[in-house]
Amino acid sequence: MQNTNILEGKKIIIVDDEPDILDSLKEILDTCIIDTAPDFTTAKELLSKNTYDAAILDIMGVQGYDLLEKTTKKNIPTLMLTAHALSPNNFVKSINKGAHAYIPKDRLSEVGTFLKDILENREKDPGKLGKWFSRLEPFFEEKFGEYWKEKADPEFWRKYY
Repeated sequence: MQNTNILEGKKIIIVDDEPDILDSLKEILDTCIIDTAPDFTTAKELLSKNTYDAAILDIMGVQGYDLLEKTTKKNIPTLMLTAHALSPNNFVKSINKGAHAYIPKDRLSEVGTFLKDILENREKDPGKLGKWFSRLEPFFEEKFGEYWKEKADPEFWRKYY
């Protein structure tokens, strides 16, 4: 029988400086093999020694953009997770630097769904934002305002949307 859960058995690295976030994500992604890192140095060591099917990186507190550069070079699909860096500019910056998704911590309970979306999208249509963005677009509209996409970077939206 074919495995219908694309996440089952996937090796994921999760980097966040908040222990409760790491614990919550381990619970949410309980069918995955999880490595966690509370800081940049630990994450850098894990990335140099191991291979991963995906990465979940906090932006603030762990040098998330520096880690994104490393995961992008290793061709690891990466989901950026943020609370304090939630802005249109950081959204665009994350995707332009190679992230496959930009998820607010307000939606932490749905990370499994978003991770499935980016892994499926990577196989089907890697040049577009995909389902995760469709699911979150109303959230972003509410948080950033009605014309946030046009204000943030019109060229970006022509490329990815």
